[in-house]
Amino acid sequence: MSIIEVDNLTKYYGKARGIIDISFSVDEGEIFGFVGPNGAGKSTTIRLFCSLIYPSGGTAKILGKDCFKHGPEIRREIGYLPSEVFYYDRMKVIDLLKYSASFYGKDCTKRLYELAEIMDLDLKRRIDDLSYGNKKKVGIVQGLLHQPELILLDEPTAGLDPLMQRNFFKLIREENEERGATVFFSSHILGEVQRMCGRVAIIKEGRIVKIEDMKTLQKDNYKKIRVTADDVDEKRFDVDGVRNLEKDNGAVSFFYVGDINVIMRIISEKEVSDVTIEEPTLEEIFMHYYE
Repeated sequence: MSIIEVDNLTKYYGKARGIIDISFSVDEGEIFGFVGPNGAGKSTTIRLFCSLIYPSGGTAKILGKDCFKHGPEIRREIGYLPSEVFYYDRMKVIDLLKYSASFYGKDCTKRLYELAEIMDLDLKRRIDDLSYGNKKKVGIVQGLLHQPELILLDEPTAGLDPLMQRNFFKLIREENEERGATVFFSSHILGEVQRMCGRVAIIKEGRIVKIEDMKTLQKDNYKKIRVTADDVDEKRFDVDGVRNLEKDNGAVSFFYVGDINVIMRIISEKEVSDVTIEEPTLEEIFMHYYE
């Protein structure tokens, strides 16, 4: 079952590009990564899901319902953490969270206190006394207190210290594995997506350029190869599929796309002292698509 279904979704701000003809689906129970640099269209996409803005074209459905016809109904079923959080400054944290909980028609008190403890959030403080990181923790608790079926995360770790980031990732994993919550994880921090997600969509200048299973994305892309040998000659590796060739301290390093047997034959033509072949990181894959 698809929790999110997007078909040719487009948004322009006047003549300025937001997103253009993006299409994808997110299955129930998966953690789906949405990767791109700032300005690529990630936040625009999520705001459209929440019907906070309206499209120039295309459709989006969440839980089988049209996002733009059933916005208020959908918002009761989802948890949303925006990249920037803004609140009523003079309210205490506990009052703000209880006010938020009142919209969901169920008792969220127990979960509210559990989440506040996990995120080390002082419920008695006023919003305007909080640092940016603590306001982000308020947003996390607010987005999860009603135990939503779908969690939309837009740059969720900005402002969190490393300990809170670890607690946050553990919390999201628990929401996914124990409750079956579906997670849409938007970030420009590629290591986070690689750590959390099973599938990833790469967005570039408002368009989806790749949607792939994380393991397949890494497997089918280029390999990182380093060959160490006496009098190594980098010209031997000047063949189709070799990129970013560098010679350094008696070794040649490069990326390779193609039949691995071809490059292995070239390597074995001369005696070598060491060879390493590694999978690229998500960041290296990402740069491949952006170049």
